[in-house]
Amino acid sequence: MGETETEPIRPKVTDAKGILQQNREFLDFFWDIAKPDQETRLKAIENLIQYLKNSEKPDELKYTLKRLVDGLSHTREAARPGFSLALAQVLQVFEELPLQTALEHIKEKHDLQRVKKVSESTVTDLALGCTAVRKGLLVEPKVVLECVQLLQSLAQYREHLKDLPRKTMVDILSETPEEVFEDVLLGALQSDLSSAFSTPEQLHLLLVAIQKFPGVLKPKKLKKLLGTTTVVTTDNIPKLIEVLKMAAKSVKKDQSLPSVGLDLLQVALREDNFDLFWREAVVKGLLLDQSGPCSYMCYRLLGSALPLLSLQQIRYVLSGEVMRHYGEHVLTAQLPDRFKFAPEMQNYVGAFLQACSDPDKQMAVMVGFSTLTNQGYPVVPSFWKVVEHLTVPVLHSYVEWLKAMFTHPQLDSCLDFSTKRQQQNQETEDTTQHRLFRLRKWIVPRLCSIVENVSVKKEEDLVMDIARFIFFHAFFDAKKSTPDIPETESALTLSIDDQTRNVLSNAFFGLTRLPVLGDAPDTSAQKQRHVLGVTADGTLWIFCLVQYADVLLSQTKYVRHVAPFTAEQRAAWDRMLATVEKMTRKAKKTESTDTFVFQQLFLLVGIQLFKAPEESVELIQDLHNCLEKAQEKTTTKKKKPAGVKGDEDEEPQWVEVVVDILLSLLSQPSRLIRQVCRTVFTGICPQVNQRALKAILDVLDPEKDEEESAVVVTDDKDSAKKSRKDRKTGEEDDDEDDEEEEESDSSEDDSGEEGEDEEEEEEEEEEPNVDENFRMELMKVLQGQNALATEGDESEDDDVDDETMMKLDDSISALFSEQKKRIQAKKDEKEKLRKEKALVRDFKIKVLDLVEVFLNKQPDSPLVFGIVEPLLGIIEGRMSSEANQQEQDFLRKTADIFRNQLCKAKRYCKSVEGMQAELHDMLERLLTRAQRQPDSSVSLYYFSAALYLVRVLKGNLSSSPDPAAGKSKAAAKPDAPAAEQALAPGLLDVERVAALFQAALAAFMTKRKSSLSGALFLDLFSRFPILSVRLLDGAVKHMMDGVRSHQQGQACALVLRAMQTREVRQSMTDSEWAELLGRVVHQVTESLKAMTGIKVKVDQEKVVKSLELGQFLVRTVQKQKLPVSLAQLQLALHPLSQMAGFRKTGHLEDTYWSVMKLLGVTKPKVEKVRKAEAEPATPKKKKGFLPETKKRKNRKKAPVPEVKGEPLKESGENGEKEGGQGKKKRNKNKNKNKRKQGFGEAGPGQAPAKKPKLQAAGKQKKTKRKLGGE
Repeated sequence: MGETETEPIRPKVTDAKGILQQNREFLDFFWDIAKPDQETRLKAIENLIQYLKNSEKPDELKYTLKRLVDGLSHTREAARPGFSLALAQVLQVFEELPLQTALEHIKEKHDLQRVKKVSESTVTDLALGCTAVRKGLLVEPKVVLECVQLLQSLAQYREHLKDLPRKTMVDILSETPEEVFEDVLLGALQSDLSSAFSTPEQLHLLLVAIQKFPGVLKPKKLKKLLGTTTVVTTDNIPKLIEVLKMAAKSVKKDQSLPSVGLDLLQVALREDNFDLFWREAVVKGLLLDQSGPCSYMCYRLLGSALPLLSLQQIRYVLSGEVMRHYGEHVLTAQLPDRFKFAPEMQNYVGAFLQACSDPDKQMAVMVGFSTLTNQGYPVVPSFWKVVEHLTVPVLHSYVEWLKAMFTHPQLDSCLDFSTKRQQQNQETEDTTQHRLFRLRKWIVPRLCSIVENVSVKKEEDLVMDIARFIFFHAFFDAKKSTPDIPETESALTLSIDDQTRNVLSNAFFGLTRLPVLGDAPDTSAQKQRHVLGVTADGTLWIFCLVQYADVLLSQTKYVRHVAPFTAEQRAAWDRMLATVEKMTRKAKKTESTDTFVFQQLFLLVGIQLFKAPEESVELIQDLHNCLEKAQEKTTTKKKKPAGVKGDEDEEPQWVEVVVDILLSLLSQPSRLIRQVCRTVFTGICPQVNQRALKAILDVLDPEKDEEESAVVVTDDKDSAKKSRKDRKTGEEDDDEDDEEEEESDSSEDDSGEEGEDEEEEEEEEEEPNVDENFRMELMKVLQGQNALATEGDESEDDDVDDETMMKLDDSISALFSEQKKRIQAKKDEKEKLRKEKALVRDFKIKVLDLVEVFLNKQPDSPLVFGIVEPLLGIIEGRMSSEANQQEQDFLRKTADIFRNQLCKAKRYCKSVEGMQAELHDMLERLLTRAQRQPDSSVSLYYFSAALYLVRVLKGNLSSSPDPAAGKSKAAAKPDAPAAEQALAPGLLDVERVAALFQAALAAFMTKRKSSLSGALFLDLFSRFPILSVRLLDGAVKHMMDGVRSHQQGQACALVLRAMQTREVRQSMTDSEWAELLGRVVHQVTESLKAMTGIKVKVDQEKVVKSLELGQFLVRTVQKQKLPVSLAQLQLALHPLSQMAGFRKTGHLEDTYWSVMKLLGVTKPKVEKVRKAEAEPATPKKKKGFLPETKKRKNRKKAPVPEVKGEPLKESGENGEKEGGQGKKKRNKNKNKNKRKQGFGEAGPGQAPAKKPKLQAAGKQKKTKRKLGGE
């Protein structure tokens, strides 16, 4: 079985550069410097410098300099910067290396005078070399001068280097002492400084020199260079504009501010000409260019200038045309596939606020961006991250400013703009009122975002102030001013409309669930419990607001309730307050979960009186009844004996009523309600009974979607939808989407108008499907006015008088108006159904919270078993339903709860006495459903549920002895206690369950299409040895009876997993174990004998599984010295290595030889024989050289005519020589013949060959180009 491998004879290596004389470790540094990974390059440079310091060998230092200079012209472009950096570092560290020598070496290596054709790499090498020398110690004036002169000569190669030479010169200036600049460089840079307005690089050079050497470049010197004493003058503005435009377009791809722009801004400030620069160069110059790069440069100048400007200049800049133009960009950039500058501007503003300590400047910037409005709506988002950088005093001032803008809006102070479409579609409605509504609609979520952002430094007083402000203006109006109610002291200049109150109301119900603030003593304990909605001293936020609301209701002289309570509603409010105060006093004495739960519910439903009074009155009454029943039940438990039961089935218990209340509250779109319901349900989980849990699961039942769930949600949705219809564009109801809603509102007019355009397009598309009723009505209108021509009517349109035409126009207009209304009504109905579906799904997602809470808090409750099948029903039903995002979220959350909170829970029910039959029936149903599923992913969940039930039944201890336990005890080994525990059946009916899994395994092994998989049974065999013992015989049988190779391989894997389990071995006697091994060896042998090929991947997997099992069998038989023959297995293994596909995968080959090694057969070694000794071969091609067939022939020689039969004869004779190149040569000869025949040089007796149509054109063009070149 020996194999030979040939190796080419290596040519003799010559050491032309003396590389072999160097140390290998030393040479490796240069290899690493050329690698593309930056970390590797930096590490290599560091190690090289350290090595040179330790070695102190002059020849190595000299070689390093030479090698690094040579590396500047490396073939890989990515390696050149590494050598440039290394050269710079070496020149800096080793002062004994003269910079003059390094520069001369660079100029000699890359001399542009000697090069015939200046290439990009040559010029780049020179520039990189100068950059490296620049990074060295520039203390030698001669070196500095030569370096600058060389860079000036390289500046002409802009197509290769772009602005690299000028940047290097700027870096040299920034590091050059003033004396060297004045004595040496000023004369050399005279031409560049004089032509500063020609290119951005030259202007940047001048600006850097002005800032670096103000004592040298005085106004008199500038007068000689530029003709003016300053850079920013009225005469120089046009030149500066052109240079800035060039700079803006040069960094288009980099998306950054050119350095020349920032330096010019700083010089303008130094010269006290900022206003002139900003007004003439930026606003009237760059901004009017209307190109993207120039506009973005203006925005970047604005953001970069903020830290440099005074307070007055900041206000001037933030109220100018650049800001207005930026606002228009933010509005139009919301369309897809548009570049968005807003994140970059946010970074500029955030960096300014973070570094600025002046509160006036911080406030000016916040007000400036908040007053940039589009028809009243600010363009910055309501949730703006930069607010977290405000100091506490500035934050208080900003909140006061927002409140003042809400009550006393100063629309004239806003920098307002409108898009062209908005101006064209300007409606006749009151624009002031419209702008005011949009401004207030932005202010409310901005206030809420300050409260909700945990990164913002704030105090509880500020949070309460904002909450009181929003609540007051949502439900009350001020009559008179009173110091007891601060909100009445700022009277409204313009009244609040219903839409704004609706926005305030929705925002308020998202404010009352807040994390703990402050550093009170109880704070740490509350943070550990993750309590939400409480103050630092433990008081509920909502309780503080309820007390404030009660004060407002009692101050009727100063405050007016917008929707006054009726007598019944006020009585419910007073009773709620009394109950809460009573529970508060009780909670101070004894802590109780029920008390805390009911207190939260009463406060929540009580505050809901302001939004939905009629429903809240009924809920408050139900809560009182529940509280009374809960208290009665507690008292009854103390008095009644343990075995006595009351009439619990006659009427619903209090926990069922509470669950119904929670479900009704969850139908309302509010984060507050969702969080409170979750907290309340967590408290009542121990009291939840089967009927309460069934009410929750009925909501999730897919079959009841159209009956119950839709009704629950639709009732509350209608009230919220009224406010949406009044707006121009639809908004989301759920407060969870407030942030996205407010961000998109700034462009609602544009989006609304685009929506109208889309509707018009849809109408045009739907035009061919004209309604027949509409057609008939139109015919009647035309016939009634005698405007419809008949066949015999030859009259023209001029015969109809003006009065008839006017009547006809009115009739047609009315008809089309009605038709448009009908079409719109259909669209509205479809939209209504879509939104109702979305609300139903959202409601179900919220209800899933309750299921998740119950599984977390009560995993050991018997009620958990009633959740299994409903969750599986949801997964099964939603897998094949529509796949929109909300549906996927619902399915994903359901699957996550089922998998992680149920099947993988560490705790489970330990008291299932009396439920064994029911659980076994459920187990049988689950396995049956798992086998009938068309989707294997759904089968996985059903099978996992069956394993969960097996785990529960096996984990419960049985009071009656099991006969199987005696057998396991009799065969127990020294470590029998662990085996007994694993093989203890508990309450599991082992025979029945094993039969069920045996049938499932048989179905998987014998059916071609099965939704089950081998991984499921592997999990079963691993987790439950008590079942794997009984399924082992069936798995051994299916090693040969499997319907396909895949199933046979999976059977081998199952048998291997079972036999490797310690508990399975301990459940058998020695004779039974030996007999089992013999049967398995026989099955593996027969399986391998049946193999005819292993080309297919399935067959390869089967062979691998069989070999892994065979390896275990051979090792076990040999180790335990069992009387099992392995001769037949060895005979069956021998032919495998000769089959096709044996060496396709290394894993198969390695496993095979590991088995053969156990059987005493070693893998033959591969003999390596030199190719020269084995057989003569053609010499290997040299890398980097063209083969002979690719070399261009000398066309000046006369072409030799070829006889038709000769090429075939020649190729036949020299076929062995040509080898694999024969085909290429023949094709090339054919192409040559065709090309010659195309010019009339066909061979004798040979007609010109026809070319394919697709190739003819391309070859003719290629031939023409070659002729033109000759």
